[in-house]
Amino acid sequence: MKRTITIFLAVLACTLASARVKPGIEVLRESGFRALEGKRVGLLTNPSGVDGNLKSTADILNEAPNVNLVALFAPEHGVRGDVYAGGKVESGVDEITGLPVHSLYGSTRQPTDAMLKGIDVVVYDIQDVGTRSYTFISTLGLMMRSCAKLGIEVMVLDRPNPLGGEKVEGPYPREGFYSFVGQYRIPYIYGLTVGELARLINEEGLNRGQKGNEEHLKCKLTVVPMEGWTRDMTYDDTGLPWVLPSPNIPYAQTAVCYPCSGLVGEFNNYLNIGIGYSLPFGTFAAEWIDADRLKAELDSYHLEGIAFRTIHYTPFSGSCAGKLIHGVQYFFTDYRTAGMTTIQFYVMQAVYRLFGKDPFKLSTGRLDMFDKVCGSDYIRTTFSKTLEVKDILEYWNQDADGFAELSEQYYMY
Repeated sequence: MKRTITIFLAVLACTLASARVKPGIEVLRESGFRALEGKRVGLLTNPSGVDGNLKSTADILNEAPNVNLVALFAPEHGVRGDVYAGGKVESGVDEITGLPVHSLYGSTRQPTDAMLKGIDVVVYDIQDVGTRSYTFISTLGLMMRSCAKLGIEVMVLDRPNPLGGEKVEGPYPREGFYSFVGQYRIPYIYGLTVGELARLINEEGLNRGQKGNEEHLKCKLTVVPMEGWTRDMTYDDTGLPWVLPSPNIPYAQTAVCYPCSGLVGEFNNYLNIGIGYSLPFGTFAAEWIDADRLKAELDSYHLEGIAFRTIHYTPFSGSCAGKLIHGVQYFFTDYRTAGMTTIQFYVMQAVYRLFGKDPFKLSTGRLDMFDKVCGSDYIRTTFSKTLEVKDILEYWNQDADGFAELSEQYYMY
């Protein structure tokens, strides 16, 4: 009997190992890096660019005998992840490889001609989070623009979308509201891998620079696809380790929570969303909230696929550090049917109904950023009148179906 169990476990382990998704870097390596041979290579990456054994793509390419890696490009948080959120990334030299590092999150966010001089191909390998307001996809687009001007190839090593490939929510940005946290005419949740997104913005004329009003430039683009990924997969289904792409996204589930509460996070003097505690983007809480009343109000909305529990905690950093705060934590009971981005609007509605707290009046100095991540001032100007979700639902949902139909032609999986 013991021998039978041992054999079964061995077979199961082999099955699970073979079922693991292979990210683009592993597919490229298995090809012998043929697509990079004879080329001077630049690499845009951060700590999330690793293989399934957690070896950095920077080190993999640097050690490959037939790859001539000549420069690294640093997005927000830096190539090695040693710069905190919003901190300026400095150019310099990477201590491990000895290669020059060009900052794309400091004095410039778009690579200059001098940075790209002598480079034949720029490789991109960063774990995406599937939400428009994350800066890495904007950095990719600006790299594509610069490379298009100079005739340099861009190669994207594809990775899973942690939200899966079936969720599309939120409106397009409107004229006057394009920015580094909303650079493309895509929904807030876009349901594509980063490789698919790169193909879409390159072919559809969406990559018009940080302000959204520059001439579209189309680059020579290659996407190295994953093996084994399907659109219905959550990140846990991939068998891959999660390496945080930024400090406040420590787990794959945090990436799922990010679009559910991140808009509320743009307000100050309002709700804590778990940042500064062990549940970033996973809660809504404040000192003055009656947690039981808030849960009961939210339960009365019967939100499909979502459940709430009361929570009481003391953040260890941020404006609520050392204070006991009260509120709710949310869970997905049916991820496929749940609306993600609207959770935070229902919470704002409930908080206003119960406690009279208006985020638009409480917050100072952050409303412009709220507009940027929403993609327009419509949500602020309309929702702030009554804080009733029904007043913004049609606007919020109006672009999702059209984009989902458009993007299907760029599916690779």
